[in-house]
Amino acid sequence: MKARYWWLIMLGTIAVVGGLGWLWLEQSSWGRRADLASGYVAHVVCSCRYVGNRDMKSCATDFEPGMEIVKMKDDPAAKRITAWVPLMAKHTATYTPAYGCALDPR
Repeated sequence: MKARYWWLIMLGTIAVVGGLGWLWLEQSSWGRRADLASGYVAHVVCSCRYVGNRDMKSCATDFEPGMEIVKMKDDPAAKRITAWVPLMAKHTATYTPAYGCALDPR
């Protein structure tokens, strides 16, 4: 019984520390940079892909240095690009024929 109680306390402590660490990352300058980077990549790739009619591989050459950590996904049916920094930030940009690409509101 004592060992089980010890494991519950350890798991609870790890969960609390992990949650606080994640919250700190979200609110730190790293979190703000991740938010900015994911929005930048989503908008640039959407414009490249659907306004410039280029393929994804070609669009990847348009990034500024340091954008390698940002992942992206193309949804050709919806003409939408989603870019994210794992566990930190995520943005989606959608192409509208009359207006071009714009970041979706959160």
